[in-house]
Amino acid sequence: MLTILIFLVLLGLLVFVHELGHFLTARRNGIKADEFGFGFPPRLVGIVKDDATGRYKIVWGGQDIVSRHTIYSFNWLPLGGFVRIKGEDGSGADDPESFAQKSPWIRIKVLGAGVFMNFVFAWLLIAIVFTLGLPQPINPEQRAQYPDAKIQILEVKQGTPAAMMGLQLGDEIVTIAGERMTSLKQVSEIIASRKGQILEMKIDRLGKEMTLSGVPRTEYPAGEGALGISFSETAIVSYPWYESIYRGAIATYNITIAILQAFGTMLAGLFGAGTGAPVDVTGPVGIVYLTKQMSDLGIAYLLQFAALLSINLAIINILPIPALDGGRILFILIEKLKGSPVSQRVEGMIHQIGFILLLLLMLLITIRDVSHFRIIEKIGSFFS
Repeated sequence: MLTILIFLVLLGLLVFVHELGHFLTARRNGIKADEFGFGFPPRLVGIVKDDATGRYKIVWGGQDIVSRHTIYSFNWLPLGGFVRIKGEDGSGADDPESFAQKSPWIRIKVLGAGVFMNFVFAWLLIAIVFTLGLPQPINPEQRAQYPDAKIQILEVKQGTPAAMMGLQLGDEIVTIAGERMTSLKQVSEIIASRKGQILEMKIDRLGKEMTLSGVPRTEYPAGEGALGISFSETAIVSYPWYESIYRGAIATYNITIAILQAFGTMLAGLFGAGTGAPVDVTGPVGIVYLTKQMSDLGIAYLLQFAALLSINLAIINILPIPALDGGRILFILIEKLKGSPVSQRVEGMIHQIGFILLLLLMLLITIRDVSHFRIIEKIGSFFS
C-alpha cells in the first residue's frame, strides 16, 4: 500500500509540474487560464478573485464560476493537476485572451512548456541526487579513495538465472561459492568457472545478508553473461551543490539521448529494420513494481527514478501523436504550412481516436505487466 502511495505522489508531482509549465507560459503570453487545479475534478474547494471587490473568495464544490480571473482549485483525485486554458478548443478566436487568437509560435510555446518543465524538473532532481550522493561505478584504481567501496549489481536481466535466483538491482556481492569477492575480475572468473553447476552467492541487501543459489548458463545471448547480471565496483560519491547543477544537466542530456535511442531501436524493430536487440516497455503496473525497488534502496534512488520518469513523460508528450502535446503542435505546423487552420471537427476526431488507441496500448502493456511480474499469483498468496 505504501508503494502505491509513493507511486501516486510521484505521478501526481510529474503531471502537476507539466501542467504548471502550460499555465505559467499561457499567463506570460496574455492567455487566460479559467482554472488551474491540483488533482483532478471533481473540485473540492477553490479560490478566485472577486471581480467586484478584488478580494479572493472561497468556492466550494463544483459550481460553475464565471470570472475574469483564474480559479485555483484543490480536487478530489490527487493525481497531478490540470489547467483549463481559454480557447484551447479553438473557440474565441476574436478574444485577445484566447489561446485560439494567438500566433502559431505562441501556441507552440504554450503546448511545449509542459515538456520543458519536465526536463527542468528532472535536471533539478538529478542535481539533488548528486548532492546527496549515490552509489556510482568507480575504477579499480580509485578504490583506495573510497573505503566503503563494494561490488554491486547494477542490472538483472529478466528470464535469466540471476532473476530466478532472486538477485536484485543494488545487491552487494559478498561471497561466491564461499570465496569473498574483492575484485570484478574475481567475480567474472568464478561465475565462468561454474557454468552448468549450482552456484551459491551471499549478498547484502539493505544491510541484510542472504544466500541465494542458481545455475549459470553454458549458453546465453551476447552481452548477458552466464548469470544475466551486470555489476561494478561502486562507492557513495557526492558533489558540492554548484557542481551538482552542472553534472545534473549533463546527466539529463545523456539520459534523454539514451531514451531516444531506445525509442529508435523499438520503432526500427516494428518496421523490421532493427538489430533484434530487445527494448523493454512497461506500464503503470511495471512502474509501481520499480517504485517499490527504488524506495527500498533509498531516497536518492527514488529521486533518480522520478527524474527518469519525468524525462520519459517529456519525450512521450512531445512525440507527434494525436491527443498529446506533440500531436497538437503538429496540427499548428500544418496550419502554418497550409495558411489556414485544420477543421476543428476533424482535428478533434483525430485526437479522440489517438486517445482511444493510447488507452488500448496502455491496457495491453498492463496485461503483459500483470503476467510478467506475476501479479495475480502474488495477490493469491495473500489468501492461501
